Amino acid sequence: MNWSALDWSILGPALVAGLLVLATHVPLGMQVLDRGIVFIDLAIAQIAGLGVIAADAFGLSEGGLAVQASAVCAALLGALLLTWTERRAAQQQEALIGVMFILAACGSILLLAGNPHGGEHLKDLLVGQILWVNTTQLAWLAAASALLLALLWTGAVQRLGRFGFYGAFALAVTASVQLVGVYLVFSSLIIPALATRAQRGPRRLVLAYALGALGYALGLALSALLDLPSGAVIVWTLAACGIAVAMLVPVAAAPTSTRVQPSSGTPPVH
Repeated sequence: MNWSALDWSILGPALVAGLLVLATHVPLGMQVLDRGIVFIDLAIAQIAGLGVIAADAFGLSEGGLAVQASAVCAALLGALLLTWTERRAAQQQEALIGVMFILAACGSILLLAGNPHGGEHLKDLLVGQILWVNTTQLAWLAAASALLLALLWTGAVQRLGRFGFYGAFALAVTASVQLVGVYLVFSSLIIPALATRAQRGPRRLVLAYALGALGYALGLALSALLDLPSGAVIVWTLAACGIAVAMLVPVAAAPTSTRVQPSSGTPPVH
């Protein structure tokens, strides 16, 4: 192992990026599980990525404001479409989400077909470049995360109905997918929420955040020590931490009060 690889100047910003992603993805992931639409993040992340690739295909400067606008617009259009399909075909929503994912993925491949660096761009979209985040990217992600959390906890998202949930989800995923990639977006959303599903109230939220933070910290450290791709290692450490929490953390006894307790510890989104 190369202990000198544990360089805080590189791993520190990457860990901060992971914690900012978890800030919005943990509560949204609990809502996703409650709604039974587990693969929505893959679809929205892939659609946002398609927006980035389309902007690149049109010659827009990489990482510029126009590229971000393209990603946000693509994700919000996907959110609008999902809102419409939920109204028209709620029973088939999960299948339609899968179809949207595969269409966006194939669209990205087609747009990159003539690009000599297409394979590299596609890899970056899937596994991200978390080790190379900069201060500007972290500042944008922090601002977006703060805004989304404020909208969630003040009930503004709920008041917008179905589109409020899908729109908030689209903005959260767009803000994170270019930094950490599609795979880590999915893992950050689903693994902490799934591993703590038997828990209740604020305890569940605290455990989910702790699990996610530990998964990112261990994954970054192991990837540096073993010289392995960070995104892939973090996915595995998140899964390992999730299994440990699900198996080892006891479930708190149900309250004796007859008052209804929220199942996820997060504000409901209708």
